[in-house]
Amino acid sequence: MEVNNLITEFRTADGNVQAVRDVSFFVKKGETLCIVGESGCGKSITSLSIMGLLPNNGIISGGEIKYENQAIHALNAEEKRKLRGSKISMIFQEPMTALNPVLTIGYQLREPFMLHHKVNKKQANIQGIELLKQVGIPYPEKRMKQYPHELSGGMRQRVMIALALAGNPGLLIADEPTTALDVTIQAQILDLINSLKEKLDMGVMFITHDMGVVAEVADRVMVMYGGKKIEEGSVEEIFNQPRHPYTIGLLNSVPNVDDPEFELEPIPGSLPSLTEQISGCRFHPRCQFATEQCRITAPTEFEIGNDHNVSCWLVEEEASNNGRAIGVAKA
Repeated sequence: MEVNNLITEFRTADGNVQAVRDVSFFVKKGETLCIVGESGCGKSITSLSIMGLLPNNGIISGGEIKYENQAIHALNAEEKRKLRGSKISMIFQEPMTALNPVLTIGYQLREPFMLHHKVNKKQANIQGIELLKQVGIPYPEKRMKQYPHELSGGMRQRVMIALALAGNPGLLIADEPTTALDVTIQAQILDLINSLKEKLDMGVMFITHDMGVVAEVADRVMVMYGGKKIEEGSVEEIFNQPRHPYTIGLLNSVPNVDDPEFELEPIPGSLPSLTEQISGCRFHPRCQFATEQCRITAPTEFEIGNDHNVSCWLVEEEASNNGRAIGVAKA
């Protein structure tokens, strides 16, 4: 999948508001791209734009989204419906709201098999049971007859993964799939997604704000802030040589239980609202390194090698004239 200069807006009583601002990235087959950032930075809206599931007041006002070189953002509603599940699937953030509470697990799991594979109810039931086994759910025949509220949070999340995989998609979008799960179940879900990615050779777009999860699953990382991409690179580059002050701040905000002298360094201030007008770099009000140029002009994306890109005037200045370094992360 390839996303080029995506702009997503919401129509409001006060005018259009941009939630995703000129974002570009790609996901290859067999790799995991992690999109990270604080809540409200545009991660989930980016995924809903790809899926064609924006609310009624949301529109893609610029850019393009391509899957296997097909411009999927331009498809009509029926064509997008056929694409969802068969080509691109999504694990939603909260399975209790994503699953229909009045329909059995079996009913919901049979539906994508019957829709995308054109099989009858009996065949869909057999395939649904096999898929529940594949995602590690015990007694799958029994679970097919149960309702979502009868399952634990971890099992509901596994059902969501099974639903997403029912159409054999080439791309899986996971929107914070381990939020609200305990650490043990979280590790199991991450291992499951990793193993299924390798087994099925599918691309994974993993959305999270947890840098620990990123270290566990990512091949590449894209950092977003205020609706924009501010840094992108391999997981090794981002963790070992982060260059944007916001990325460094995210890493320094991760607790380190192995170092008794470690002190958290929270990023000062808070994420700006979508309606807040900020000139220049949207991070400059919270950045200790901000210059006058940062306050006036939005930075361009600057490549610093090894497919590592940063949108920061300080990094560009440092690279061009060997200026001062902007700091290093402790984690």
